[in-house]
Amino acid sequence: MIALDNLRDTTFPLNNGSGALPALGFGTLIPDPIATKNATKAALEAGFRAFDTAERYRTEKEVGEAMKEVFAEGKIKREDVFVITKLWNTNHRPERVKPAFEASLRRLQLDYVDLYLIHTPFAFQPGDVQDPRDANGNVIYDTGVTLLDTWGALEQLVDEGKCKAIGLSDLSLEKVKEIFEAATIKPAVVHVESHPYLPQWELLDYCRENGIVLQAFAPLGHNSEPNLLADPVITAIANRVGKTPAQVALAWAIQRGTALLTTSKTPSRIAENFDVSTIPEEAVREISEIKTRVRFNTVVETGVPGFIPRGK
Repeated sequence: MIALDNLRDTTFPLNNGSGALPALGFGTLIPDPIATKNATKAALEAGFRAFDTAERYRTEKEVGEAMKEVFAEGKIKREDVFVITKLWNTNHRPERVKPAFEASLRRLQLDYVDLYLIHTPFAFQPGDVQDPRDANGNVIYDTGVTLLDTWGALEQLVDEGKCKAIGLSDLSLEKVKEIFEAATIKPAVVHVESHPYLPQWELLDYCRENGIVLQAFAPLGHNSEPNLLADPVITAIANRVGKTPAQVALAWAIQRGTALLTTSKTPSRIAENFDVSTIPEEAVREISEIKTRVRFNTVVETGVPGFIPRGK
């Protein structure tokens, strides 16, 4: 049994001097509003200090309400919590960015966010319909704006002070390079699917070399098949060190240098996912050598998040 250590308190400093991102983050892509609010409170109580939401998730209101109630109790302060939200695809045109951002702030009931991400590199038809489709059911893309145009509008948000840092989500290494090389304010965080079946080594190396934090979503495989948590390498390590397969996979993610997000509605599972401690370097190497390769979310190909039901 590994004694509790400070792995779960790991933070990654951001490249623009705007603080540090806690390695262990809580994602709020939870369909039910009441469950979202309760889970956010449970995560705060368990010790999570980084929270991820998005305009597209439709959970900003509940996350904001939960935080406001917890902050009012006085045990946790706003400045101790790192809040992330995201700009949706229908708001990529520069003139739509600030109104979308301010709407997110209102829903969150916050004066600022710590990190604002472009949710995907795909621009959709501007408007209030989040998933615009043509008569044949195909996504209607907006070819009148580039990702760099949108990034420039995010840079202005940082200059105005209500957005501490900016970053990118759900994109390829090539797109990351494109923005990094052209940007005045460099991306602080790149948020992508990553786990032992999709380690994203090349992207991680680029991020390390350029002072960008890689934040992994679906670090436990999103309950999809093949079941990451049933992998024989991970289960064998879990048995050896006296931790659950989930705790082992999360430790691997942090020890190799990534931040991460987990999501659950169950308080006991939320607490389990925060109770992460260091695994032996030999175990880190064993997991890193797993050969299975699976991407569970095809958002990088279309801009349509695979984990959000159509119409949500």
